[in-house]
This record gives sequence, structure tokens and C-alpha cells, in this order.
Amino acid sequence: MNWRYPTCILVLAVFSAGLGQRPSQAAEPPALNCVAGPLKQTFGKTLWDVYGCDDGHSVVVVTATGNPAMPFYFFFVCGPKGFDLRGEDTGNKALTDAAFKDLRTLTEEQVARPFAEAARAGGKT
Repeated sequence: MNWRYPTCILVLAVFSAGLGQRPSQAAEPPALNCVAGPLKQTFGKTLWDVYGCDDGHSVVVVTATGNPAMPFYFFFVCGPKGFDLRGEDTGNKALTDAAFKDLRTLTEEQVARPFAEAARAGGKT
């Protein structure tokens, strides 16, 4: 089973459901679909697939096939204060920490650039 697409989309849908909401607010905001791409990029000296999401801003970074950090993904979600970087799964911690270190240094413009390139690589979001 190719876990990358279903897991990323499902996790982003679940994660995005809690973004920006207070318990008293209505539930069920729209889920993010992150299928534009992939764009191959190296973070932490390992290869990752970068996908753009249909909100026009958010980006998912997933371990590419053969990446020894597999399985793992990061996502940049655009919020009121800019991008928030999150990551999870059970990949090699030393490798995912190295990738996180590279990813967290990206500026908003640098995050937006892979989004645009991923959208071109995999169709418009």
C-alpha cells in the first residue's frame, strides 16, 4: 500500500479540522487536499516529496521513496501569524530532526516557492 497520499490527505484533513477553531465554534471546516506535485527536494541530506495544498498556501513534505527517514511527513499550514511547521510519524528521528532543522529555517517566501513549483509539477491546485 502506498501510504503517502492517503495518510497525508487524511492527516491534513484531521489536523485542519482543528485549526483556528475554538470549542464553541462550529466544527467541520474544509479539509485540505495536498496533491499538487510532487517536487523533489533535499532537506537534512535526505530526499523529500513536496506537495501543494488546495488552500493555495499550505505545503506537505513527505519522505520520498527510498528515504531512510520513512515514514514521516511535515506540513506547513498557513495561519494568521504565518506558517506553522508540524511533523509526525515513526521515521528515523536523527534524519527527521535534520530535515526539521532545514525546514524551520525557511522563510514564508521560501515556503511559497516550493508550493508554486509543486503546483506546476502536479497541476494547478
